[in-house]
Amino acid sequence: QVQFVESGGGLVQPGGSLRLSCSASGSISSIYGMGWYRQAPGKQRELVAYISNGGSINYAESVKGRFTISRDNGEKTIYLQMNSLKPEDTAVYYCNIPGSSSQWGQGTQVTVSS
Repeated sequence: QVQFVESGGGLVQPGGSLRLSCSASGSISSIYGMGWYRQAPGKQRELVAYISNGGSINYAESVKGRFTISRDNGEKTIYLQMNSLKPEDTAVYYCNIPGSSSQWGQGTQVTVSS
């Protein structure tokens, strides 16, 4: 059973930055790719950034050039550096292993507002 704990969210003004962290525990190996998802009110959860076990990275078009995903395999942790934040980035952010049946964590709220 894999568990995820997300942290680092908060309230930030447009143009600001936040760094999210996600720690994985349980039966997980560093061989898995991991991703950051977000879910805004009234919208479906979407994958915004993905990093493979080999370090290949993909971003959703909406965050490309502003968000940076990274991972620390030894610590089973991934990060999401978010710069130039926009009000439309407001959402609850989660991490998980794409395509797996791993349970979702509680997420971390990111609110971008003046």
